[in-house]
Formats: sequence, structure tokens, C-alpha cells
Amino acid sequence: MPTIDLESAAREVVRLLDGVTEDRMDDPTPCADTSVAALLDHLMGLSLAFTWAARKTPPPEGGPRPGAESAERLDPQWRTLLPRRLDELVEAWRAPAAREGMTEAGGVTMPAEQMVVVALDELVLHGWDLARATGQPFTCAPADTAAVLAFTSEAARPEQAAGREGLFGPVVEVPEDAPAFDRALGFAGRDPAWTPKPA
Repeated sequence: MPTIDLESAAREVVRLLDGVTEDRMDDPTPCADTSVAALLDHLMGLSLAFTWAARKTPPPEGGPRPGAESAERLDPQWRTLLPRRLDELVEAWRAPAAREGMTEAGGVTMPAEQMVVVALDELVLHGWDLARATGQPFTCAPADTAAVLAFTSEAARPEQAAGREGLFGPVVEVPEDAPAFDRALGFAGRDPAWTPKPA
């Protein structure tokens, strides 16, 4: 399996931030029951959680606690903080030791070489969520698309039903000859044709 680098997916999320206007913050996203503001807070939290996972360090005492994200908790400085956290996330996973042994994020422990795939999946899917919710185009590198498709298709297998609980919604049927990214979205419980409902 090719070595996964998070830079392309992280850069795409950062690119989208300029297109997130204040009047969009309460808008829905393809991520069920999640507003744009709550999604941004989730991106803030996951960037920290997966950085700590790469470094094999526990959350700092008294620091932010990923996993309880909400629109109300979104840091007012998110436009400057999120790009910085995403840069740190990319660099943390480039350290050779990051992919060795076991690590933990969000209460889940797994081999570090698998955890980086989960981190990529989170960045790509939530990047697409943010793009769709705010009416922006989304681009995913071919290597990232292949990795996310492999991850989401494996999670969609019937025997993985218990493991996908809380991670993905029910599989959305997408034609087998659809683009690879659309199929990855479907396996992740997202409708590739999702658009915000008109006001």
C-alpha cells in the first residue's frame, strides 16, 4: 500500500475556508444533523486528536477535548487556528515513528498505520461535506480517492456493520460504474448528489 500523506486533503480543507461565510454557519451539511459551524468544530477537534495519535501523546491536561464538538463550542478564531492545526497534523504523520506500533484517537485503539487511513478518510469526507454545504467545488487527489474508497468499501461489508455504527450512515446505493469518489461517498453513507435544500 502506498504511503499516505495528508497534505493534499488538508490543503483542500484549508482552501475551502475562505468560501465559508458567516451567513452559512447554521446551514445543514451532508453529515447528518450537523451544521456548518458544528462541522468546523469537528474538524478543529479531529485535527488535534489525530495529531496526538501520530505523536502517541495523551491530550494535554485542561486542553480541548475532541469528541464533543458543537456549533456552540466553535472557537471564534477558527479561521486561523484550523489551518495551523491541519499543518501540524500533516507534519506529525510524516515522522517515521508516527506509523509504528499502536495508537489511540477518539477512544479507539488500532495500529498506527491504519489510524492514518482513518485520519485521511475524515479529512476527505468532511472536506466534501463542507464543500457541498457551502456551494464550493471539491477536489480529491487520485491516491487519496483510492485509499478512501478501499477504507469505506471495507467498512460497508455486512460483517462490518457493528464497526461502522456511529462512523458512517447506511450505505447509499451508487452505480458500480460511477466515479471512484462517488462510490467512496456512497459506501460512507453519503449521497454524491446531495445539495442543500432551498431556503
